[in-house]
Amino acid sequence: MVQFDDPKRGDSESTAPDISASSVTGISDIDESIDGGKKQVHGEGRDDKKASKKKRRRRTKDNGISETNGHTSSSKRRNSISKAARDPRDEPPTKTKKKAKTKHDAEVEVPEVETRSPSPVIDFDGLSRPSLGTRERRGEQENSEQAAQRLEKMQGAVRTLLECIGEDPDREGVLDTPKRYAKAMLFFTKGYQENVRDIVNNAIFHENHNEMVIVKDIEIFSLCEHHLVPFFGKMHIGYIPKNNVIGISKLPRIAELFSRRLQVQERLTREVANAIMEVLKPQGVAVVMESSHLCMVMRGVEKTTTSTITSCVLGCFEKKEKTRNEFLSLVGLNRGYR
Repeated sequence: MVQFDDPKRGDSESTAPDISASSVTGISDIDESIDGGKKQVHGEGRDDKKASKKKRRRRTKDNGISETNGHTSSSKRRNSISKAARDPRDEPPTKTKKKAKTKHDAEVEVPEVETRSPSPVIDFDGLSRPSLGTRERRGEQENSEQAAQRLEKMQGAVRTLLECIGEDPDREGVLDTPKRYAKAMLFFTKGYQENVRDIVNNAIFHENHNEMVIVKDIEIFSLCEHHLVPFFGKMHIGYIPKNNVIGISKLPRIAELFSRRLQVQERLTREVANAIMEVLKPQGVAVVMESSHLCMVMRGVEKTTTSTITSCVLGCFEKKEKTRNEFLSLVGLNRGYR
């Protein structure tokens, strides 16, 4: 009897999958995928650690400024202490070191005679940013004849001004005006011949006080260098000592020294702050000045109610916002400063 193959059976046998082969392949694939996943997770963890280390380095480098401001790069504020504006023709000649020979022909260095202070603000002679002719005027304090010649020269200039504006210089009311004005101008600009060293007069004392010291409402009168008319107002000075304090009367005296010159308010504020920083070496100095300028009141725009506020912050006042705000709040300017 002839037996025929069952077509269904043949089809099923032929189409039956190889379980052993497929199972082996599937397991190896799963193992590879698991190993790859582990490697990927391990790599991501390593990248995260590197990123966190970079953030920590950046945070310690810029004291958290970049994160608080939302910037990724650290940006530092420029140093406010700038080089003093001196007339190069008025600088004393520099002296170089000389070598002297002894009996044994051995060269010995002679100490250099210091002519200028290492400070960028205060000169060795204490004149603080001398201009052309400043030393000549200071020398006239010892020579009465030269002082009389300067006064006579100024009187002649004032008499010429009176003639040019249409006034009679020989009239009784203005007959002595040239002499009076010349003396007044010398008084208004007496800061040119004053010495920072003499004003401080070693009044720096060692005290374990490291909290803020403020002298506020210092009256300031100065002359605008653009029009030679007055500007006046009040100055507030604060500093945080570094184990040394200065006599409180010296702060208004330093402000007076720089105000008794031809000035602009911005430079006056900066010069007072820089001088205190250089003389005392504190943790920080803050100076704020509010004044009215007669060049805006009597002429020009003629705005009588305007006032100009300038500030200069150095050291910890520049670096720490809370310290600045505390100072501004104590002097009555709690508007915030950034």
